[in-house]
Amino acid sequence: MRVIGTAGHVDHGKSTLVAALTGINPDRLKEEQLRQMTIELGFAWLTLPNGEEVGIVDVPGHRDFIENMLAGVGGIDAALLVIAADEGVMPQTREHLAILDLLQIKGGVVTLTKIDMIDDPDWLDLVELDVRAVLNGTVLQDAPVMRVSARTGEGLPALTAALSEVLADQPQRADLGRPRLPIDRVFTIAGFGTVVTGTLSDGVLKIGDEIEILPAGRSGRIRGLQSHKRKEQSAVPGSRTAANISGIAVDEVRRGDVLTHPGQYRNTHRLDLQLRLLPDVSAPLHHFSEVKLFIAASEVLARVRLLGVEELAAGETGWIQVETQQPVVAVRGDRYILRRPSPGETLGGGVVIDPFPPRRHKRFDAQVIERLEAIRKGTPADVLYQASLAVGAASIRELVTHARLSPADAQTALRELIQNRQFNLLKSAEASLESEQWVMPASLWNSHTQKVINEVTAYHKNYPLRLGMPRQELASRLKLQPRLFNLAVAQWRREGIVVEKGGLIASPDHRVRFDPRQQATIEQMRKRFSEAPYAPPSIKDLQSELGEEVVAALIEQGELVAVSSEVAFQKQIYQQLVEEVTEHLRTHQTLTAAQFRDRYQTSRRYALALLEHLDAIGLTVRQGDEHRLRE
Repeated sequence: MRVIGTAGHVDHGKSTLVAALTGINPDRLKEEQLRQMTIELGFAWLTLPNGEEVGIVDVPGHRDFIENMLAGVGGIDAALLVIAADEGVMPQTREHLAILDLLQIKGGVVTLTKIDMIDDPDWLDLVELDVRAVLNGTVLQDAPVMRVSARTGEGLPALTAALSEVLADQPQRADLGRPRLPIDRVFTIAGFGTVVTGTLSDGVLKIGDEIEILPAGRSGRIRGLQSHKRKEQSAVPGSRTAANISGIAVDEVRRGDVLTHPGQYRNTHRLDLQLRLLPDVSAPLHHFSEVKLFIAASEVLARVRLLGVEELAAGETGWIQVETQQPVVAVRGDRYILRRPSPGETLGGGVVIDPFPPRRHKRFDAQVIERLEAIRKGTPADVLYQASLAVGAASIRELVTHARLSPADAQTALRELIQNRQFNLLKSAEASLESEQWVMPASLWNSHTQKVINEVTAYHKNYPLRLGMPRQELASRLKLQPRLFNLAVAQWRREGIVVEKGGLIASPDHRVRFDPRQQATIEQMRKRFSEAPYAPPSIKDLQSELGEEVVAALIEQGELVAVSSEVAFQKQIYQQLVEEVTEHLRTHQTLTAAQFRDRYQTSRRYALALLEHLDAIGLTVRQGDEHRLRE
């Protein structure tokens, strides 16, 4: 699942456009509706032409509420930059675009709204040229520019299609097995208690999970989950998620807190960051300046320690260490924004390099800068992991070759990634650089595992009377190469994710159960079989009386043995006939359909069906009208 975030100047029609696209008014506060101006984050959702449902975060455009905007824009996959055609690019257009660029929100669509207010087509062309000039050099420089009217509906289908195309190019959020939900809204519902919302990343949340709210460290449990107002048993990375939590009061949680599994994340007061200062800041950034740090949904005051320079000028990139007044939750690679507290101004932003530096750095220590540069470029483990994300599943030998690491670095990186469970091994043998053992990034393995669970669960729901899903059908749905599929199924069996019997793959807890009506009909069928064991009802008659799925289940479970498309015998009768025919042929060498018919007082149809079946399975061979044991 993915999330789109709006951006743009105040009164350029962001909320109106969201309402026109989704049918949902994102302005939920009475004050917002009275003032016709977004103040807080708003939320809606939309089904794209390809059937994918995406969340939409609508942010304030007024400069007084830019910090509310930052709480919602950090977790988005693509941006919807809204520019009113009658006004063109305005100050908050530029500031929002700069923030998207600093956060590296690379997917996006630019929308010229209110085109119904423009009579001159040349004016629209001029506005679009101006917009293109502003976008140049930013993450949205190649974004499509769409012309729409939320009032008349013109251009809305094309806009929806463009959003679908942009999201198709964005990767799905990885499941790293360590969920974190940056909380952007907290409220209570009578009878349910505390509810928090946010955009989930890095892992899956399930009902019943023990959780921890950081930085306070309060413990609770998930009572319920919703996504787009639908109840869910689990929430996946990238989804807009509402979690009803027990054990934690609503006044014990605030925006910016993070919901996680216990022990998977920890707080920090100090971070090493790479910072890019915006080119139009009003003044250079000086050492020990007070700033506001925005990371995920959190906002904290911090002091900046410049590393290697006396000051950082507009447009420059450098290294800083920040120390926050309140603890925050961050991991390496997170994006952030810095703002000047007063007067309010967006300074710049960048990426977290080290969320847990052990001490204050000496400001002009060359070794510190060298270390930060090395981390930014990636440790051997980072390089190997990124290589695995690029190639997917591969043998260790192939992966190390792709990563172009020295043997010593590769061996160390491999050991680290396995110990940290960032790699999943598809065999139990010891992993070495020369090994043909297959390895897969844990995020990709978790994704495949969740997909196989979903596919098998859906199959059981659609075909409850079948023992399991045919192996080849599962292979075609997972779209894994044959060798990888076989290794993966073996691993899933070892982990108890699935069971396999006779080429059928099923959930471990799946059982075929007939309802009372079906069971009563089956009992009547058994009585008919016992009354005429050698001339039972035809398969067609059984299907007419019991239903095709019930007959298929009885055959699949082995109660009935189909010897042809028309004839089935009860299992014990079939086994008796096979034994007696075998014994007869050992004594008399041959058997004809007529002899079989007369011996069992049945018809030629049943005799031919069984004897041709025995030929087909290789027990006998036909010579003219006679059947003999196959040598």
